[in-house]
Amino acid sequence: MEKLKIPYPIVVEGKYDRMKLLAVCEGLIIKTDGFGVFKKQEKAALIRALAQKSPIIVLTDSDGGGKVIRSHVSALVPKDRLIQLYIPRIEGKEKRKSEPSKEGTLGVEGMENGLLYDLLRPFSDTENTDAAQKLAEIANNPLSKTDFFIDGITGGENSTQKRDEIAKKFNLPTGMTANALLEALKVTATYDEYLKAVNRKTESN
Repeated sequence: MEKLKIPYPIVVEGKYDRMKLLAVCEGLIIKTDGFGVFKKQEKAALIRALAQKSPIIVLTDSDGGGKVIRSHVSALVPKDRLIQLYIPRIEGKEKRKSEPSKEGTLGVEGMENGLLYDLLRPFSDTENTDAAQKLAEIANNPLSKTDFFIDGITGGENSTQKRDEIAKKFNLPTGMTANALLEALKVTATYDEYLKAVNRKTESN
C-alpha cells in the first residue's frame, strides 16, 4: 500500500500517534504532547500560524481526553480552516501498554492501518484537487537546511537567536528546533518570502 501524501498539517496527541500515521502517510504531523498544548504557548502559536496558510486536520483519540484536546485545538483555528477527522470507539488495549486506557478504548495508535488510510485518503493529493495544488506548492518549495546554514540559522554561534528572529517574522513560536522551523516555513512561507525575510537575494537578482 503506497503511502498517502497529505498536504495539510495533521494534529495528533502523542509521538506514538505520529508514528502510526507515518506508516500510512507522508506530511507534517504535529503532536500536542497530550494536554501539553494547554501549557505550551509556542505549540498553540504554531498551530495558529499554520492555519493561516493551510487547513488543519485534527485527529485525536475518541475518549474524553481526546475530546478535550480536540476542543482546545479547534478553538485555536477558524472553523473554515478545520478538518475534523474521528476514529471509531473500539474497545481494546494498545500492544505497548500494560493496561487499557481509563475508558478501555483504543486511541489513534491502536487503529488498523487500513482504517487510517481510508480516513485520510480523501485529503491526499490523488483524491483532492485542492490538496494536490497545496502539496505541489510545498513540494516545490526549495527551502532546505542548506539555506539555514548559509543564513546562519543553523550551525552558528547565534543560530538560536536567528531562528527566533525568523520565526517572529512569520508569526511562529520562538524556541523551535531547526527541523521544526524548516517544516513550518515550508508550509507557511514561499521561498521568496523566506529570502526577503533574511535579506538575501537570489542569483538572478
